[in-house]
Amino acid sequence: MDFSLSEEQQAIFDMARDFGLEHIAPHALDWDRQGTIPRSLWVEAGQLGFGGLGVSESWGGAGLGRIESALVFEALAMACPSVAAFLSIHNMSARMIDSYGSDDLKQRYLADAVSMKTVLSYCLTEPGAGSDAAALATKAVRQGNQGWLLTGTKAFISGGGYSDAYIVMARSGTAGPKGITAYIVDKDAPGLSFGGLEQKMGWRAQETRQVQMDECNVPASNLLGEEGRGFSYAMAGLDGGRLNIAACSLGAAQAALDATRRYMAERKAFGQRLDQFQALQFRLADCEIELQAARVMLRHAAWKLDQRMTDATVHCAMAKKFVTEVGSRVVDACLQMHGGYGYLEDYGIEKLLRDLRVHQILEGTNEIMRIIVARHLLEAK
Repeated sequence: MDFSLSEEQQAIFDMARDFGLEHIAPHALDWDRQGTIPRSLWVEAGQLGFGGLGVSESWGGAGLGRIESALVFEALAMACPSVAAFLSIHNMSARMIDSYGSDDLKQRYLADAVSMKTVLSYCLTEPGAGSDAAALATKAVRQGNQGWLLTGTKAFISGGGYSDAYIVMARSGTAGPKGITAYIVDKDAPGLSFGGLEQKMGWRAQETRQVQMDECNVPASNLLGEEGRGFSYAMAGLDGGRLNIAACSLGAAQAALDATRRYMAERKAFGQRLDQFQALQFRLADCEIELQAARVMLRHAAWKLDQRMTDATVHCAMAKKFVTEVGSRVVDACLQMHGGYGYLEDYGIEKLLRDLRVHQILEGTNEIMRIIVARHLLEAK
């Protein structure tokens, strides 16, 4: 088994890392304070192919596998996990259109999504249906051949009111997962509105709002895939989304550890550099060991998903749970090793700690990841 990156994979990682260092890192704290990401960044990202990482080349995308995509998000998160995570949501949405959309939908949406002239968001979670996504209540009522009327509210939507189009899961049929259908809703669709800006602990650079639909008119041509298959599309999309969020945790934690090593090489206490104290050396070693283990688990899960192996979903769940928790532990340890300076905004560590905390909640909470793993174990008896 070869664990090394190919020349192409290393080049992809390096390109994303360099883009992040030049275009994201110098502005990350300002965007965090301002609460928004400039649209010009996405145009620059689109020029490098970051808007359609998993979109097939025949529709203008980069056609990358899951490992390569994870490398991009790991590298970008070293500059800012909030920015990288928002890009991962756009990419998950674009990949869903590429995977399940009609040729008409692909022609209308994918070119601008890949170039990031169009920014996409994903709407599954509701105020009363978070982890229990199959219980969503947003209703889709067919209007003959004219289309659908969608009524309901989606919660915690990254890009709510900011993005140009939304992949919305709504109930077109009976209760349960088989009654859910996916639709593409344009920002200017009649009946679509947005709640107030959510004030969050982290991910502050991302604009997050409720997405509200009051008999929102969606044309029949904006049905994504087959009626009644929306929930299966959503779950398939989440496998990759979980890997991407894990990669964002990994990249941010690596950046924190790198910054901590630099800090400890410069800061002195009791007559010697901090990195000469054995107790602190042990903490650094523990962080490195955990990050290396997390990186292997993440790439193994990505490989399984690329190979479409039957146990890919459970490995994605394990990777998401393990890597996001490792990321938070490492960043917390790095803040401690910075001492009081770690608590200051200017050093960037407290921002990473705030940004990573939500990774254990979104794309399925880590408690749900445990349920997925436990069910897999019990079914294998």
